[in-house]
Amino acid sequence: MTEVISVKFKNRGKVYFFDPHGVAVRTGDKVVVETSRGLELAECVLGNHVVPDETVVQPLRSLARIATKDDLRIEEINHRREQEAFQICKQKIVEHGLDMKLVDVECSFEGNKTMFFFTSDGRVDFRELVKDLASVFRNRIELRQIGVRDEAKMLGGIGICGRPYCCSQFLDDFQPVSTKMAKVQSMSLNPSKISGACGRLMCCLRYEQAAYEDLVKAVPKVGAFVETPAGYGTVSSVNILRSSLKVKLDGQGEDVFKSYQADEIAVIPGGRPKPGEPLPSLLKDRPKPVRDEEPKEDPWALPQLFADDVYGDKKPDGANTEQGEKKKRPRRRSHGHGGKKPADAQIAPKAEHTAKDVAKDGAKEGAKPKQPQRQKSQSNRKSGARKPDDKPAGEHPERSRAQAPAAKPADGAAQSGEKRADTHRRRHRGGRGRNKSAASGNAKPGNTAPNAPKAE
Repeated sequence: MTEVISVKFKNRGKVYFFDPHGVAVRTGDKVVVETSRGLELAECVLGNHVVPDETVVQPLRSLARIATKDDLRIEEINHRREQEAFQICKQKIVEHGLDMKLVDVECSFEGNKTMFFFTSDGRVDFRELVKDLASVFRNRIELRQIGVRDEAKMLGGIGICGRPYCCSQFLDDFQPVSTKMAKVQSMSLNPSKISGACGRLMCCLRYEQAAYEDLVKAVPKVGAFVETPAGYGTVSSVNILRSSLKVKLDGQGEDVFKSYQADEIAVIPGGRPKPGEPLPSLLKDRPKPVRDEEPKEDPWALPQLFADDVYGDKKPDGANTEQGEKKKRPRRRSHGHGGKKPADAQIAPKAEHTAKDVAKDGAKEGAKPKQPQRQKSQSNRKSGARKPDDKPAGEHPERSRAQAPAAKPADGAAQSGEKRADTHRRRHRGGRGRNKSAASGNAKPGNTAPNAPKAE
């Protein structure tokens, strides 16, 4: 095992190993390394790690140093020089009338060499161009012709898949790609569909070629004569990824097509037999394949309009209620000064709320039991202004809010219940004598009802 660091030059696809000599280098650091062209500035894409000795190409170059501020300043100067050299070289190409396309310019880190990369359909005589460039830059000039794939790798871009070019991201070398790979993968042979930005076949056709070659071995070819559970027929189409095929069955009349899996049929060796020869039967000796039954989908089922329960067992407070259901607010007790209940509620039950119940409710709420407010005496109203809902003058004015006034008690049990509740309220307020005197002192003869019962 050898300890190395992985670096890239100008963020190109190929990764190179260098010997760190015990220096700890972090991923993303700029480093200066020794190359065949001298010192070069590169970026570390993977820090110190060990690799097998077989993967290291000898001789292993060494790390010079981690880039300093001066090294980064030199890189900026070289970048500006490259932009200027690109424009000057394009002008010189036009002046000499050369059939070449300038792609990129690189200046060495030490500044003693400038390389120009170009593409061309044929050979180009650029000797005069080199002389003009050497007189301008006063250093060593090198012109290198590259292919269209290398051009796409240098320039970069976005492919039809929506991702950056593979060659500019991670591909080290270009592998040969043929049209046969597109045929095996059942792809359209339209050049615009299987070609990349460089005009060549896409490199990604090679990624899945090995998997397709294994799948093709288990599926018969189109046109093969096969035996099916429904009889003999000819394969009309094949789906390699699903290992399924469609068979045109032999028979008179209309053509009948049926779909089968690859393990449900048997290929007749030698193809269709000649007329008069018996048809071999190969399926009778083959065991039936066993598959897991998949749940059948109802074609008439309505689509799911709402998402499944994402909360599980722990639901928030708002998720417990059904959709559209409103939380019921607690109804407050009525504090009105009387009024008739509906007809079905006029039959008063036994004393609904007594003073003890009021005290218990007040203790639960942490506050003192509120005493019911005294109703205004009916005698304060002028004669003739009595409303239909007014109580008779003889009725005690200190009735509780909780007890609904009834025109006439339904039975003796209701009357006795009202009396007992009234007795408790009087005792709670200080006795019946004071309430009686207060009621009798405020009463006026004009407001007294003709058939009012006597106050107790």
